[in-house]
Amino acid sequence: MMDWLQLFFLDPVSLYQGAAFPFALLFNHLCVMDSFSTQARYLFLLAGGGALAVAAMGAFAVLVFIPALCTVVLIHSLGPQDVHRPTFLFQMTWQTLCHLGLHYMEYYLQEAPSTRFCITLSSLMLLTQKITSLSLDIREGKVVAPSGRILNKNSLFEHLHAALPYLSYLLFFPALLGGPLCSFQRFQARVEGSSSLWSRHSFWALTWRALQILGLESLKVIVSGVVGVGAGLGGCRQLQCVFVLWSTAGLFKLTYYSHWLLDDALLRAAGFGSELGRSPGEEGLLPDADIWTLETTHRIALFARKWNQSTARWLRRLVFQQRRTWPLLQTFLFSAWWHGLHPGQVFGFLCWAVMVEADYLIHAFASVFISSWPMRLLYRALAWAHTQLIIAYIMLAVEARSLSSLWLLWNSYSSVFPTVYCILLLLLAKRKHKCN
Repeated sequence: MMDWLQLFFLDPVSLYQGAAFPFALLFNHLCVMDSFSTQARYLFLLAGGGALAVAAMGAFAVLVFIPALCTVVLIHSLGPQDVHRPTFLFQMTWQTLCHLGLHYMEYYLQEAPSTRFCITLSSLMLLTQKITSLSLDIREGKVVAPSGRILNKNSLFEHLHAALPYLSYLLFFPALLGGPLCSFQRFQARVEGSSSLWSRHSFWALTWRALQILGLESLKVIVSGVVGVGAGLGGCRQLQCVFVLWSTAGLFKLTYYSHWLLDDALLRAAGFGSELGRSPGEEGLLPDADIWTLETTHRIALFARKWNQSTARWLRRLVFQQRRTWPLLQTFLFSAWWHGLHPGQVFGFLCWAVMVEADYLIHAFASVFISSWPMRLLYRALAWAHTQLIIAYIMLAVEARSLSSLWLLWNSYSSVFPTVYCILLLLLAKRKHKCN
């Protein structure tokens, strides 16, 4: 039991998210009781975000506050059609400079970065999602921003009053350190909605989430014990490397699932998961963890769409739907940039893009030439095992990050699985070209 407590509660992000839970429930309760004005709601969420940022990041919280404030200034200064590109370039430049600071510490100084700095980088990545989502909404006319007001001779109070919803959205505490992407439309509708639209969060729903997290953390203890006893990629031999690959990736996935469930529960505890009063054009809150689909699918393409679902939808909207040439490749390359451009991340996301492309061709070929149900069942089982092992390979590449760890992965027997898909991609692409 002590091992489980140490594994879960010593994780700093989970600790801070757990500490924010009572305040999320308090906020929802006050909104249900109609004890809050709209401005008070915005201020409560903003103040909570500022306090949580300072508690979790210390002095590094300034690295999050500055781009949030600059984004609000840009939104109020530029026209709807001009706001997206400058905000996107500014935020990605700022985030990249911060990631380069991490590179400098890890690769040049050979020093381990502080936990607070790592939390700051994670929060910056989430802030990038909110900023670009908001700027796209403004450009597409989904959100009407007070563009150009900052140039007018309005009072300081009027400027602050107009900026409050946007600054509160960018820094509101339930989504500061984690959580599925919540659109500005949804955020504004919930904050400004009447008390009748706020649902009393079910005690049993929160209990069920807590039990799921407890189960995942218990599994983490078991799997971490298995991984700790094993030889690791540096000492494994032949087929033993496949087991190391699968068990280590399993530990990573359990960690992600647990975090996503906690983040989702915090956001819903604050009242942002309710579907009451949802407008027709408003996007629903998409949970990041669809564990059943992720663990049972035999399609790499489907896994890519379901893994961290709100981020996948954001990448599709921001990059994939905006590009005419090689949209899939550009989407995965941007994902590598957004994650920090470590060597393992660049290789991992490029590998993932190739695997998705191979997945489309392989399953299209199989659907035509495999007709009997026993063969289809066998094919599905083999495809499931191959998919899970390829995803495990990609996950280890992304998480390892450094070239030395990547070299160990390349030289292990695990490289057979993506290599098989690469060969099939070349053969089927050549066959498709001949048929055309």
